[in-house]
Amino acid sequence: MKTSSSSQALFPAASSLCTPYLLLVPLGLLAAVVVIPSLGSSHVRSDGLGVLCPSLGTDGYSVASGAEKVVSTAAAAAQPEFRLLVGVLTTPKRRERRDIVRLAYALQPPVPAYARVDVRFVFCGVDDPVDRMLVALEAARHGDVLLLNCTENMNDGKTHQYFSSVPRVFAGAPYDYVMKTDDDTYLRVAAMAEELRPKPRDDVYLGYGFAVGDDPMQFMHGMGYVVSWDVATWVSANEEILRHNDTHGPEDLLFGKWLNIGHRGKNRYSLRPRMYDLNWVMDNFRPDTVAVHMIKDNRRWAAAFRYFNVTAGIRPSNLYHLP
Repeated sequence: MKTSSSSQALFPAASSLCTPYLLLVPLGLLAAVVVIPSLGSSHVRSDGLGVLCPSLGTDGYSVASGAEKVVSTAAAAAQPEFRLLVGVLTTPKRRERRDIVRLAYALQPPVPAYARVDVRFVFCGVDDPVDRMLVALEAARHGDVLLLNCTENMNDGKTHQYFSSVPRVFAGAPYDYVMKTDDDTYLRVAAMAEELRPKPRDDVYLGYGFAVGDDPMQFMHGMGYVVSWDVATWVSANEEILRHNDTHGPEDLLFGKWLNIGHRGKNRYSLRPRMYDLNWVMDNFRPDTVAVHMIKDNRRWAAAFRYFNVTAGIRPSNLYHLP
Protein backbone atom coordinates (compact mmCIF):
# COMPACT_ATOMS: atom_id res chain seq x y z
CA MET A 1 0.00 0.00 0.00
CA LYS A 2 1.26 3.50 -0.83
CA THR A 3 0.21 6.32 1.44
CA SER A 4 1.59 9.80 1.05
CA SER A 5 3.40 11.18 4.09
CA SER A 6 4.44 14.57 5.31
CA SER A 7 7.11 15.72 7.69
CA GLN A 8 4.85 18.30 9.32
CA ALA A 9 5.39 18.80 13.02
CA LEU A 10 2.34 17.54 14.84
CA PHE A 11 3.99 18.23 18.17
CA PRO A 12 4.85 21.64 19.58
CA ALA A 13 8.27 23.04 18.93
CA ALA A 14 10.61 23.87 21.77
CA SER A 15 9.53 27.49 21.45
CA SER A 16 5.93 26.86 22.53
CA LEU A 17 4.33 29.10 25.15
CA CYS A 18 5.47 27.23 28.26
CA THR A 19 8.84 25.95 27.07
CA PRO A 20 10.79 29.23 27.30
CA TYR A 21 9.67 29.53 30.90
CA LEU A 22 11.04 26.09 31.64
CA LEU A 23 14.33 26.80 29.92
CA LEU A 24 14.88 29.80 32.20
CA VAL A 25 14.75 27.52 35.22
CA PRO A 26 18.05 26.00 36.43
CA LEU A 27 18.16 22.40 35.26
CA GLY A 28 18.35 21.09 38.81
CA LEU A 29 14.98 22.69 39.56
CA LEU A 30 13.30 21.69 36.30
CA ALA A 31 11.65 18.57 37.68
CA ALA A 32 10.21 20.50 40.59
CA VAL A 33 8.58 22.93 38.16
CA VAL A 34 7.08 20.22 35.98
CA VAL A 35 6.15 17.47 38.39
CA ILE A 36 3.48 18.18 40.98
CA PRO A 37 3.65 15.81 43.95
CA SER A 38 1.00 13.11 43.97
CA LEU A 39 -1.36 12.92 46.90
CA GLY A 40 -0.95 9.16 46.81
CA SER A 41 -4.43 8.28 45.60
CA SER A 42 -5.83 7.85 42.14
CA HIS A 43 -9.19 9.06 43.41
CA VAL A 44 -8.25 12.51 44.65
CA ARG A 45 -9.97 15.35 42.83
CA SER A 46 -7.64 17.82 41.16
CA ASP A 47 -7.44 20.11 38.18
CA GLY A 48 -5.33 17.50 36.43
CA LEU A 49 -2.13 19.43 37.15
CA GLY A 50 -1.24 19.96 33.51
CA VAL A 51 2.43 19.81 32.91
CA LEU A 52 3.98 23.01 31.74
CA CYS A 53 1.79 25.85 32.89
CA PRO A 54 -1.83 26.52 33.92
CA SER A 55 -2.69 27.98 30.50
CA LEU A 56 -1.74 24.84 28.58
CA GLY A 57 -5.30 24.48 27.36
CA THR A 58 -5.18 27.80 25.53
CA ASP A 59 -1.97 27.08 23.67
CA GLY A 60 -0.38 23.86 22.47
CA TYR A 61 0.28 22.74 18.96
CA SER A 62 -2.21 22.55 16.13
CA VAL A 63 -2.38 20.04 13.33
CA ALA A 64 -5.31 21.77 11.74
CA SER A 65 -3.99 22.70 8.32
CA GLY A 66 -1.06 20.35 7.77
CA ALA A 67 1.34 23.27 7.74
CA GLU A 68 3.88 24.05 10.41
CA LYS A 69 2.40 26.09 13.22
CA VAL A 70 2.52 29.79 12.35
CA VAL A 71 0.87 32.31 14.63
CA SER A 72 -0.81 34.96 12.51
CA THR A 73 -4.04 36.89 12.34
CA ALA A 74 -5.21 34.89 9.34
CA ALA A 75 -4.50 31.57 11.03
CA ALA A 76 -6.25 32.66 14.21
CA ALA A 77 -9.32 33.66 12.20
CA ALA A 78 -9.61 30.25 10.51
CA GLN A 79 -11.44 28.27 13.17
CA PRO A 80 -11.73 24.50 12.72
CA GLU A 81 -15.10 22.79 12.74
CA PHE A 82 -14.07 20.75 15.78
CA ARG A 83 -11.17 20.14 18.14
CA LEU A 84 -9.98 16.75 19.38
CA LEU A 85 -7.71 16.10 22.35
CA VAL A 86 -5.83 12.77 22.14
CA GLY A 87 -4.44 11.54 25.46
CA VAL A 88 -1.83 8.79 25.05
CA LEU A 89 -1.60 6.95 28.37
CA THR A 90 2.00 5.98 29.07
CA THR A 91 4.47 5.46 31.91
CA PRO A 92 7.76 7.23 32.68
CA LYS A 93 10.08 4.37 31.74
CA ARG A 94 8.65 3.97 28.23
CA ARG A 95 10.80 6.75 26.82
CA GLU A 96 11.87 4.87 23.71
CA ARG A 97 8.23 4.02 22.99
CA ARG A 98 7.22 7.67 23.30
CA ASP A 99 9.97 8.72 20.91
CA ILE A 100 8.62 6.24 18.37
CA VAL A 101 5.01 7.32 18.92
CA ARG A 102 5.96 10.99 18.50
CA LEU A 103 7.47 10.10 15.13
CA ALA A 104 4.38 8.07 14.29
CA TYR A 105 2.23 11.19 14.70
CA ALA A 106 4.71 13.72 13.30
CA LEU A 107 5.21 11.88 9.98
CA GLN A 108 1.55 11.31 9.20
CA PRO A 109 -0.28 13.03 6.36
CA PRO A 110 -1.74 16.42 7.28
CA VAL A 111 -4.99 16.65 9.17
CA PRO A 112 -7.64 18.46 7.10
CA ALA A 113 -8.23 22.13 7.90
CA TYR A 114 -11.66 21.37 9.38
CA ALA A 115 -10.06 19.73 12.44
CA ARG A 116 -7.54 20.59 15.11
CA VAL A 117 -5.97 17.65 16.92
CA ASP A 118 -3.78 18.04 20.00
CA VAL A 119 -1.79 15.08 21.35
CA ARG A 120 -0.63 14.77 24.97
CA PHE A 121 1.26 11.98 26.72
CA VAL A 122 -0.50 11.27 30.01
CA PHE A 123 1.33 10.26 33.19
CA CYS A 124 0.41 9.84 36.81
CA GLY A 125 2.83 11.07 39.48
CA VAL A 126 6.51 10.53 38.60
CA ASP A 127 8.21 9.51 41.85
CA ASP A 128 11.63 8.25 40.75
CA PRO A 129 14.09 11.19 40.64
CA VAL A 130 15.73 9.97 37.43
CA ASP A 131 12.38 9.52 35.69
CA ARG A 132 11.28 12.90 37.03
CA MET A 133 14.23 14.67 35.43
CA LEU A 134 13.89 12.84 32.10
CA VAL A 135 10.14 13.47 31.89
CA ALA A 136 10.86 17.11 32.71
CA LEU A 137 13.25 17.24 29.77
CA GLU A 138 10.58 15.74 27.51
CA ALA A 139 8.15 18.39 28.69
CA ALA A 140 10.66 21.15 28.07
CA ARG A 141 11.57 19.89 24.60
CA HIS A 142 8.22 18.72 23.28
CA GLY A 143 5.57 20.48 25.37
CA ASP A 144 3.27 17.47 25.04
CA VAL A 145 3.17 16.07 28.59
CA LEU A 146 0.13 16.01 30.87
CA LEU A 147 0.80 14.98 34.46
CA LEU A 148 -2.11 13.78 36.58
CA ASN A 149 -2.39 13.74 40.35
CA CYS A 150 -2.46 9.97 40.92
CA THR A 151 -0.26 6.97 41.50
CA GLU A 152 0.88 5.37 38.24
CA ASN A 153 -1.37 2.47 37.25
CA MET A 154 -3.25 0.97 34.32
CA ASN A 155 -6.50 -0.36 35.78
CA ASP A 156 -6.64 1.42 39.12
CA GLY A 157 -8.18 4.74 38.25
CA LYS A 158 -5.82 6.43 35.77
CA THR A 159 -8.40 6.59 32.99
CA HIS A 160 -10.96 8.06 35.37
CA GLN A 161 -8.43 10.62 36.57
CA TYR A 162 -7.66 11.57 32.98
CA PHE A 163 -11.28 12.14 31.99
CA SER A 164 -11.97 13.86 35.31
CA SER A 165 -9.05 16.24 34.93
CA VAL A 166 -9.36 17.26 31.28
CA PRO A 167 -12.55 19.36 31.63
CA ARG A 168 -10.89 21.41 34.38
CA VAL A 169 -7.41 21.69 32.87
CA PHE A 170 -8.84 22.85 29.52
CA ALA A 171 -11.89 24.71 30.85
CA GLY A 172 -10.73 27.91 29.20
CA ALA A 173 -10.62 26.32 25.75
CA PRO A 174 -12.82 23.23 25.74
CA TYR A 175 -12.51 20.59 23.07
CA ASP A 176 -15.36 19.03 21.14
CA TYR A 177 -14.02 15.51 21.66
CA VAL A 178 -11.65 13.79 24.06
CA MET A 179 -9.85 10.56 23.17
CA LYS A 180 -8.05 8.07 25.38
CA THR A 181 -5.56 5.79 23.69
CA ASP A 182 -2.46 3.76 24.58
CA ASP A 183 1.20 3.95 23.59
CA ASP A 184 0.94 0.64 21.72
CA THR A 185 -1.73 2.02 19.37
CA TYR A 186 -0.97 3.61 16.01
CA LEU A 187 -3.71 6.18 15.47
CA ARG A 188 -4.09 7.60 11.98
CA VAL A 189 -5.20 11.07 12.94
CA ALA A 190 -6.63 12.23 9.62
CA ALA A 191 -8.75 9.08 9.37
CA MET A 192 -10.14 9.66 12.87
CA ALA A 193 -10.89 13.28 12.02
CA GLU A 194 -12.74 12.17 8.91
CA GLU A 195 -14.85 9.79 11.02
CA LEU A 196 -15.68 12.47 13.58
CA ARG A 197 -16.58 15.25 11.17
CA PRO A 198 -20.17 14.15 10.41
CA LYS A 199 -20.84 12.92 13.96
CA PRO A 200 -22.85 14.84 16.55
CA ARG A 201 -20.92 17.03 18.96
CA ASP A 202 -22.88 15.81 21.99
CA ASP A 203 -23.41 12.50 23.76
CA VAL A 204 -20.88 10.62 21.60
CA TYR A 205 -19.05 7.38 22.50
CA LEU A 206 -16.97 6.03 19.62
CA GLY A 207 -14.34 3.35 19.20
CA TYR A 208 -13.92 -0.39 18.70
CA GLY A 209 -17.28 -1.62 19.96
CA PHE A 210 -17.60 -4.98 21.66
CA ALA A 211 -20.39 -6.76 23.47
CA VAL A 212 -20.83 -8.04 26.98
CA GLY A 213 -24.31 -9.51 27.09
CA ASP A 214 -27.02 -8.80 24.56
CA ASP A 215 -26.17 -5.24 23.54
CA PRO A 216 -23.56 -5.41 20.72
CA MET A 217 -22.12 -1.97 21.56
CA GLN A 218 -22.03 -1.70 25.33
CA PHE A 219 -18.33 -0.97 25.52
CA MET A 220 -15.41 0.40 23.50
CA HIS A 221 -12.06 -1.39 23.50
CA GLY A 222 -9.32 0.27 25.56
CA MET A 223 -7.03 0.61 22.52
CA GLY A 224 -8.70 3.97 21.94
CA TYR A 225 -12.10 5.56 22.32
CA VAL A 226 -13.56 9.03 21.89
CA VAL A 227 -16.26 10.83 23.82
CA SER A 228 -17.76 14.24 23.26
CA TRP A 229 -16.87 17.04 25.65
CA ASP A 230 -20.20 16.85 27.49
CA VAL A 231 -19.59 13.17 28.30
CA ALA A 232 -16.11 13.90 29.65
CA THR A 233 -17.58 16.74 31.73
CA TRP A 234 -20.23 14.39 33.09
CA VAL A 235 -17.59 11.83 34.11
CA SER A 236 -15.60 14.61 35.79
CA ALA A 237 -18.59 15.79 37.83
CA ASN A 238 -20.08 12.38 38.67
CA GLU A 239 -19.32 11.80 42.34
CA GLU A 240 -21.18 8.48 42.30
CA ILE A 241 -18.29 6.84 40.47
CA LEU A 242 -15.91 7.69 43.30
CA ARG A 243 -18.50 7.10 46.02
CA HIS A 244 -18.93 3.50 44.89
CA ASN A 245 -15.15 3.08 44.41
CA ASP A 246 -15.93 2.10 40.82
CA THR A 247 -12.55 2.87 39.29
CA HIS A 248 -10.73 -0.40 40.01
CA GLY A 249 -10.68 -2.98 37.21
CA PRO A 250 -10.48 -3.15 33.41
CA GLU A 251 -10.71 0.50 32.44
CA ASP A 252 -12.58 0.04 29.17
CA LEU A 253 -15.27 -2.10 30.82
CA LEU A 254 -15.62 0.34 33.70
CA PHE A 255 -15.87 3.35 31.41
CA GLY A 256 -18.64 1.69 29.43
CA LYS A 257 -20.36 0.73 32.68
CA TRP A 258 -20.38 4.34 33.90
CA LEU A 259 -21.96 5.52 30.68
CA ASN A 260 -24.47 2.68 30.59
CA ILE A 261 -25.64 3.32 34.16
CA GLY A 262 -25.74 7.07 33.60
CA HIS A 263 -27.50 6.78 30.22
CA ARG A 264 -24.70 8.76 28.59
CA GLY A 265 -22.97 8.33 25.28
CA LYS A 266 -26.18 7.37 23.52
CA ASN A 267 -24.68 8.24 20.14
CA ARG A 268 -22.45 5.17 19.88
CA TYR A 269 -20.34 4.29 16.89
CA SER A 270 -18.16 1.26 16.38
CA LEU A 271 -15.28 1.66 13.94
CA ARG A 272 -14.67 -2.05 13.58
CA PRO A 273 -13.03 -3.36 11.45
CA ARG A 274 -11.08 -0.12 10.87
CA MET A 275 -9.89 -0.30 14.48
CA TYR A 276 -8.29 -3.65 15.29
CA ASP A 277 -5.53 -5.61 17.01
CA LEU A 278 -2.44 -6.45 14.98
CA ASN A 279 -2.07 -10.23 14.86
CA TRP A 280 1.13 -12.08 15.74
CA VAL A 281 2.29 -12.57 12.15
CA MET A 282 1.55 -8.92 11.34
CA ASP A 283 -0.34 -9.61 8.13
CA ASN A 284 -3.74 -8.05 8.90
CA PHE A 285 -3.03 -4.35 8.25
CA ARG A 286 -5.81 -2.56 6.38
CA PRO A 287 -5.48 0.39 3.97
CA ASP A 288 -8.49 2.06 5.63
CA THR A 289 -7.10 1.75 9.16
CA VAL A 290 -8.17 4.29 11.77
CA ALA A 291 -6.21 2.68 14.62
CA VAL A 292 -4.19 -0.50 15.02
CA HIS A 293 -3.36 -1.83 18.48
CA MET A 294 -0.90 -4.32 20.02
CA ILE A 295 2.22 -2.68 18.56
CA LYS A 296 4.33 -3.55 21.55
CA ASP A 297 7.89 -3.69 20.21
CA ASN A 298 10.11 -2.04 17.62
CA ARG A 299 9.67 -4.85 15.11
CA ARG A 300 5.92 -4.31 15.07
CA TRP A 301 6.28 -0.53 14.85
CA ALA A 302 8.64 -1.00 11.90
CA ALA A 303 6.07 -3.24 10.21
CA ALA A 304 3.38 -0.58 10.67
CA PHE A 305 5.60 2.18 9.30
CA ARG A 306 6.54 0.00 6.34
CA TYR A 307 2.93 -0.84 5.50
CA PHE A 308 1.74 2.77 5.72
CA ASN A 309 4.81 3.97 3.81
CA VAL A 310 5.73 6.47 6.50
CA THR A 311 9.18 7.19 5.02
CA ALA A 312 7.85 8.01 1.56
CA GLY A 313 8.88 11.66 1.93
CA ILE A 314 12.47 11.02 2.96
CA ARG A 315 14.86 13.27 1.08
CA PRO A 316 17.68 11.69 -0.97
CA SER A 317 21.09 12.27 0.54
CA ASN A 318 24.68 11.16 0.12
CA LEU A 319 24.78 10.75 3.90
CA TYR A 320 22.48 7.73 3.97
CA HIS A 321 20.90 5.12 1.74
CA LEU A 322 17.67 4.02 3.37
CA PRO A 323 14.48 2.47 2.00
